[in-house]
Amino acid sequence: MTDPVTTLTAFAIAEFAFKKFFESSVGKLGEKFTQTALTKMDELHQKIRDKLRGNPRAEKALQEVEKGSKDHLNKLAFYLEDEMKDNPDFAAQVSTLAQEIKAGKIQDNSHMVMNIDGQNNTGNQSKNEVTNQGGTSYIGNNTINNHYQQP
Repeated sequence: MTDPVTTLTAFAIAEFAFKKFFESSVGKLGEKFTQTALTKMDELHQKIRDKLRGNPRAEKALQEVEKGSKDHLNKLAFYLEDEMKDNPDFAAQVSTLAQEIKAGKIQDNSHMVMNIDGQNNTGNQSKNEVTNQGGTSYIGNNTINNHYQQP
């Protein structure tokens, strides 16, 4: 039976390594991560690619992920998890790189504005990112300003 924590960690590492294959443009990725983190992503990607070389199933999953298939990311994480269990030095290297990438994530504290209805009501929500193993959650404060005028 696989350890769920290890699987999640392997998935998170794979997600960092192959993130650029899922972004609509490299420029958008550059808005979310520092240049150092982007360089580390490439390094992590190459390290995983080199390690999985020679395993036909892992190579197939790798090729599909590099084509943008998020469905194959779980398969790739499974093969990565096996390699990490078999090789603690490799596990430590990729974990360290993933932590460095995570540390290079640029926090988005921008505001989201929405028009609630046609009566000049607006809502503002400050957006604070909280990164976790499963993805990004947005936590913020909501302010609703009512500017309703009688007709």
